[in-house]
Amino acid sequence: MKNIAQSTLLLAGTLSMGLGMAGCAPEDAGGISPQQLTDSLHLVLESDRAVYTKNVVNRLAKEEGVIKASEHFMDDKALPLPAQMFRFGAETVASKTDAFSYSLQSLWPINKQNAPRTEAEKTGLQFVVDNPGQNYYTEEKLGDKTYFTAVYPDVAVAPVCASCHNEHKDTPKTDFKIGDVMGGVVIRVPLGS
Repeated sequence: MKNIAQSTLLLAGTLSMGLGMAGCAPEDAGGISPQQLTDSLHLVLESDRAVYTKNVVNRLAKEEGVIKASEHFMDDKALPLPAQMFRFGAETVASKTDAFSYSLQSLWPINKQNAPRTEAEKTGLQFVVDNPGQNYYTEEKLGDKTYFTAVYPDVAVAPVCASCHNEHKDTPKTDFKIGDVMGGVVIRVPLGS
């Protein structure tokens, strides 16, 4: 968990060197665009999450049955769910930088804190559901800051994804299958002042 957050911070720091002190500079000023930054961050986040889901949770809990994954992993002496691992990384990053933030959200959240709150989140989540394989990009003002906000589809990559969501007592949707968009990863980068 700590290594994922550190890797993500290192990537963000490396990529943001060309963004300037006040935020994201235009590409023609020698920096990278906010979209390039969020796309790169998402690549790392999505890869780490898929590896944990497929090679740890699905293999150990679903295929080999040697340990279960549980939202109450501490009490159950179990593996944290992939969504929990993702949230732990996001919380660690948020405690160390305000250069970017990320979260996992869904139109059908099991945990209500993962529901969209802003219009950009709602629109972006609906877009990635309606347009498989496409991302959603926009700018939004939150408080006194303007952000580049990107929403990426969060896809069921292993049987354990669909079965966990479909069988959960609080799920509002019970027909997910592998390859379905189950939600989205929202990444925000503050733009220059």
